[in-house]
Amino acid sequence: MDAKTEVPRLDFIRDIVTADLAADRHQGRVATRFPPEPNGYLHLGHAKSICLNFGVARDFNGTCNLRFDDTNPVTEDVEYVRAIQEDVQWLGFSWDDRLYYASDYFEHLYECAVQLIRDGKAYVDSLTADEIRAHRGTLTEPGRESPYRSRTADENLDLFSRMRAGDFPDGAHVLRAKIDMASPNITMRDPVLYRVRRAHHHRTGDTWCLYPMYDYAHPLSDAFEQITHSLCTLEFEEHRPLYDWLIANVTGLPSQPRQIEFARLNLSYTVMSKRKLLQLVNERHVTGWDDPRMPTLSGVRRRGFTPEALRRFCDEIGVAKRENLIDVGLLEFCVREDLNARAPRAMAVLTPLKVVIENYPEGQTETFAVANHPDRPEFGTRDVPFSREIYIERDDFMEEPARKFFRLAPGREVRLRNAYFVTCTGVVKDATGTITELRCTYDPATRGGDAPDGRKVKGTLHWVSAAHAVDAEVRLYDRLFTVESPGTGDADFLTQINPGALEVRTGCKLEPSLAPVEAGARFQFERTGYFCADSDTTPGRPVFNRTVTLKDSYK
Repeated sequence: MDAKTEVPRLDFIRDIVTADLAADRHQGRVATRFPPEPNGYLHLGHAKSICLNFGVARDFNGTCNLRFDDTNPVTEDVEYVRAIQEDVQWLGFSWDDRLYYASDYFEHLYECAVQLIRDGKAYVDSLTADEIRAHRGTLTEPGRESPYRSRTADENLDLFSRMRAGDFPDGAHVLRAKIDMASPNITMRDPVLYRVRRAHHHRTGDTWCLYPMYDYAHPLSDAFEQITHSLCTLEFEEHRPLYDWLIANVTGLPSQPRQIEFARLNLSYTVMSKRKLLQLVNERHVTGWDDPRMPTLSGVRRRGFTPEALRRFCDEIGVAKRENLIDVGLLEFCVREDLNARAPRAMAVLTPLKVVIENYPEGQTETFAVANHPDRPEFGTRDVPFSREIYIERDDFMEEPARKFFRLAPGREVRLRNAYFVTCTGVVKDATGTITELRCTYDPATRGGDAPDGRKVKGTLHWVSAAHAVDAEVRLYDRLFTVESPGTGDADFLTQINPGALEVRTGCKLEPSLAPVEAGARFQFERTGYFCADSDTTPGRPVFNRTVTLKDSYK
């Protein structure tokens, strides 16, 4: 099922859109936008917003723009622009020809600011940043008006034009909206609209040294693009009065968009603060934005998550008005369910223990035609070689078996999946007492994994022929943090990083069908989990990431 055919769930936002259409607001149009700031890579929280914005547009035959709110050249980079576009497309959505940037509107935004100045609704303030902060007041005390608030429109226009011309150093002046310094909403206490900032912009270069604030550019960009429903997360709720004030006080706007807030995605054992993710990258706690331990879309894609699984996850959690913490196990369940249906099977031994089948002819090799998927005959079959020496998982043998251990042990018979019944007849150890090899016999009558006499065995093991095995590196990923809500309270989230979030195993043995694997290919390693070939894979040297276990191992 792709992004265009999934059946949407009703939610309060879609109820609002339905009511707006019934009232013929916006002339029956529905237009949304996904407006990331290009100052980092997208994460799972953005996936929820992408699915919502593009999903609402899809469900109501509307449009959804991709717009980069690129108003802060200090933190933005073309690398992020490219990565964001790739992530949105990977998730299954298209903006068609509706790719925009706030920087497209810099001239128009400047003209709107000039209009506000002329109307007496904005002024140039010469207080320092610290003085502005001190004048703003607190939640219990009103703010104080700036001594520069009474400048005339002509004075403000002259100063503003000189700010644009580069006549002043950074921080010398800002443009502020003239609203209400006694407002109970601190956001409305004469917010800053423009600041001088000499920095190279990834699109406009050095043309501008005067940049709009996000809270100013965002609503006006929505209006310029004739957005009908501006969907954003709850942290912007207190900014909605400023959004509405700008829409009401800037004249000549082509539309009157409505801001609607929804609960952001909070995922257990995960941080989704862009600042914290950037810190993880910059301080090298991870290998980069696409580290498979990261909750970035590039990270989970590299780990092996599918876009279908993420869309299902976003559908399952729904759209709420209140913040809540979503169990990461639900995300893992969605990934597991999706991969169960689509991932071909293969055998891989991650902790190899050699087994010599003493009564199997030396030098002989036979092949078994094995189904690539138990429920998908269209996936076909593959030939799996079998020989006298094989590898099994070290954990599948116990010299002194515990109760309810049904795998291989001295004198015990088990099934080798799709091959034969074997019985352990001996154990070989080195000088330290470590088991280095097992000796077994096989029953030739059980070819294919079943006994003609009807006898049953309780254990079935996966295996790989030693003569045909492909050496590989396998990376076992776990949750990045050890606590459910990292970084809450006074806790330093860096101290809560899981030291076991990555285990690298070399010398793993894979069946030969996996030798030519390409990066991004996904498989279920039988009895082990779901794995994805990493981008580090090279010809003849597979590298696999564990995407998710076969079942929830955390409960």
